[in-house]
Amino acid sequence: MPETKTHGARVVALAGPVGSGKTTLLEALLHAAGAIERQGSVEAKSSVGDAAPEARDRGQSVELNLAAFEFMGDRYGVIDCPGSVEFAADADHALACADLCLVVADPEPEKAVLLQPILKELERRGVPRALFVNKIDQARGRVRDLLAALQPVSATPLVARQIPIWKDEKAAGFVDLALERAFVYGAGATSERVDIPADLIERETEARFHMLEQLADYDDGLMEQLLSDVTPSQDAVFADLIRETREGLITPVFLGSALNGFGVRRLLKALRHDMPEASAAAERLGAEGPCAYVFKTAHAGQIGKLALARVFGSDLADGSEVTRPDGEKARVGGLFSVFGAATKKIAKAGPGELVALGKLENAHAGEILSADGKARRLKLAAETRLPLFALAVSTKDRKDDVRLSGALAKLVEEDPGLTYRLDPETQETLLLGQGEVHLRTAIERLKRRFGVAVDAHRPKTAYRETIRKGLAQRGRHKKQTGGHGQFGDVMIELRPMERGEGFSFSDKISGGVVPKQWIPAVEDGVRDAMERGPLGFPVVDVGVVLTDGSYHAVDSSEIAFRTAGRIAMSEGLAGGASYLLEPVEKITIYAPSTATSRINSIVSGRRGQILGFDNREGWPGWDRIEVYLPESERQDLIVELRSATQGVGAFEAEFDHMAELTGRLADEVVKQARSAAA
Repeated sequence: MPETKTHGARVVALAGPVGSGKTTLLEALLHAAGAIERQGSVEAKSSVGDAAPEARDRGQSVELNLAAFEFMGDRYGVIDCPGSVEFAADADHALACADLCLVVADPEPEKAVLLQPILKELERRGVPRALFVNKIDQARGRVRDLLAALQPVSATPLVARQIPIWKDEKAAGFVDLALERAFVYGAGATSERVDIPADLIERETEARFHMLEQLADYDDGLMEQLLSDVTPSQDAVFADLIRETREGLITPVFLGSALNGFGVRRLLKALRHDMPEASAAAERLGAEGPCAYVFKTAHAGQIGKLALARVFGSDLADGSEVTRPDGEKARVGGLFSVFGAATKKIAKAGPGELVALGKLENAHAGEILSADGKARRLKLAAETRLPLFALAVSTKDRKDDVRLSGALAKLVEEDPGLTYRLDPETQETLLLGQGEVHLRTAIERLKRRFGVAVDAHRPKTAYRETIRKGLAQRGRHKKQTGGHGQFGDVMIELRPMERGEGFSFSDKISGGVVPKQWIPAVEDGVRDAMERGPLGFPVVDVGVVLTDGSYHAVDSSEIAFRTAGRIAMSEGLAGGASYLLEPVEKITIYAPSTATSRINSIVSGRRGQILGFDNREGWPGWDRIEVYLPESERQDLIVELRSATQGVGAFEAEFDHMAELTGRLADEVVKQARSAAA
């Protein structure tokens, strides 16, 4: 087997769906490499990763976990990425800097689709990848059937590096197809080498030849050897496996059980040879030269803000001056190694290492910090994740109102899947993210780390109202106060306008019955009345014409005519047969084709209208479904959508139009509005 020479630490990212066992695999890798004495577990809340209270409570990763180890003289960093799609944004910047991503898969073929979003992002980023089929001791079907189910979700060929050895219908070991050696698993021990079982020799020969055929698709010399029945040397086979994995041409597949340590050492040895050097990731990012790529920021209590980064090009020392992409200079005020929840101050970090940089207040995830004074920009930015779920938040203690926006800003900076804003329509502070669990976790973190406790509820829907019929209405304001009084008298005509036209105001005044200088005041009064119509909501799509009026030479004023305009409009709206309008969004749903019929039912049950279907471009086996859906029905759509798609469905939404709302639903909305105003 060819030896490798590494230049600095290499980084492997662990990714995979919830429940696939990524964090357990991290424990197994650390234990096998001797970085920890005893393998912890997620269930026992003793793992290196998932140490945050929010992760411990939920039994799953809710943010990135970092660790490092040495194996056979080489140094490695590990980035354990959250499995839930709700927390996946936390890894958007981190995946880009990994030398290789190890995608952890469940052995059940029906769960193959869960890997597709992960693999698509890795393909877009150009990150080399390998597949680790975990829980192989629990598999109940053939690995070749699993690979057949997985292949459609991968743009590159899945190349089986191992086949299982079965005993009593359970995987008891494996045959390494490159080495042509067999191993049996030992609980908590290194796998033992054995002879290839006689009943597996034919299957091994077949599987190895298929592996070679897949490699030969990218090696003409190997193809000629196979066509000529020439057996390639083992060194040539390994050279092809290494090159094609590093170039992202193939996705090698390994088998094992992280919980029991099965196949983990063999995986480590394969990674040692197959993983690219850090220079490949640096080139992919645009981080050639002495620099550090920031993939996450975190606010760590007394330490302050930390920028989690990977070092490239040369050593980076504490106190080094760095240059941000915009040319701004800053100085590293503390350098730390990270191992799970623990940080340790260090003097310098070598090329390829994962570190935390202190006191870089303006550093952001996705930035390259240069150590040679030359500003560098990232070649390929992470795609922005649109919010899928929202909660309106307000402080439990009013004295925390000022602190809330600052705390939310820090949360959003740490997690690119979050955002927040003040809704100008409802005056609510909205926290938006990738799902309900995502936001509930953020709210818990808001209290634990920033000391701001909030109440959260479903956001209000920005309903509107308009009139069904036109009419003329007089408004008169007359008030005698002993001195100068107040007098304003106007006649207006109201008419319904086409949906979406908004509001128009004009006048047909002649003879100066309403002096010109006070006509704008009449319009202001009309607009005042439109802020809250008879049903309790802002009024839209109404045209108003000022047709007549009268004034008093002494008592008339701007405020008097504004009041008269408001009176006329309020009374006119009350007689205009008002009705309710609700916002309707155009939503594009992305989901596996097998779930399309269920999604149709979901949309119909939410008063939605199907506009059309199409194949999702570049996603075999997926559909793109366009619908109209009332905004009020979209609030928890993602929960139902994920339930129907094994958690991988998603959507994009944008406001499209206002539509009439009638019947019981309209009555309930009006009743709630009046109750809230009482």
